[in-house]
Amino acid sequence: MLPRMGAMLIMAVFAFYFLIPIWWLFVSATKSKGDLTSTNPLWFSEFNFFENVGNVLTYRDGVFLRWIGNSLAYAGGGALIATVLAGMCGYALAKYSFRGRELIFNVILGGVLVPATALALPLFLMFSQINATNTFWAVFLPSIVSPFGVYLTRIYAGSSVPDELMEAARLDGASEVRTFFSVSVKLMFPALVTVFLFQFVAIWNNFFLPLIMLRDEANFPVTLGLYTWNSQINQIPELRMYVLVGALLSIIPLIVAFLFLQRFWRSGLGAGSVK
Repeated sequence: MLPRMGAMLIMAVFAFYFLIPIWWLFVSATKSKGDLTSTNPLWFSEFNFFENVGNVLTYRDGVFLRWIGNSLAYAGGGALIATVLAGMCGYALAKYSFRGRELIFNVILGGVLVPATALALPLFLMFSQINATNTFWAVFLPSIVSPFGVYLTRIYAGSSVPDELMEAARLDGASEVRTFFSVSVKLMFPALVTVFLFQFVAIWNNFFLPLIMLRDEANFPVTLGLYTWNSQINQIPELRMYVLVGALLSIIPLIVAFLFLQRFWRSGLGAGSVK
């Protein structure tokens, strides 16, 4: 009984630790500019949430909505393509025997250990050689690579796609590509959803790569856009409230994606942990 109560207490403390910044952000986004610094930071005063949201969405011809759209394009499109590529690569490494298979997998596995920030400068130099910096593709193309996705899908495909089922599909005349998309993808679906969610969150929160790649704010993701607003607070004080409200609005797509994909995400993560 006591160990269980101790575990519950620890979980409650950690839950409070992680949720209190979100609560502070929500409460702050409902206040007026004057109440922001003169009232209790963890409780409401005059409720101006909808007015604040309207001000953020209409500021400078709605540039915040453009940043949100850019982030959805980077994260949604990048995560979708990364999931397909990682699924195909992991499936091939798990179900086909060919020379150098383990070497390729070990190289990809090594990519998991390399932090994304360490790759940002080499990517910038490569894109500079082809005059592709400050474009949508400079951020989008690096986002479609997911070494962790290859690792997870290989493990999952190896244990969830029976060789006998692949042989039966071949006997029915299905090509290897059709077997993958018609049969294997359905069996690998929990792992693919898990890869998509992880990649979506990683791209959405990516900051350093867009920072060094982009100069035109029309291509900014929301993280970089809010950073530019925050750097101008000394010259334009009202941007402090816009940054707070924008930060709150920017996490809504992540919460929606997590809640919508949660059941697939949990089953995929659990399956991968025991294979």
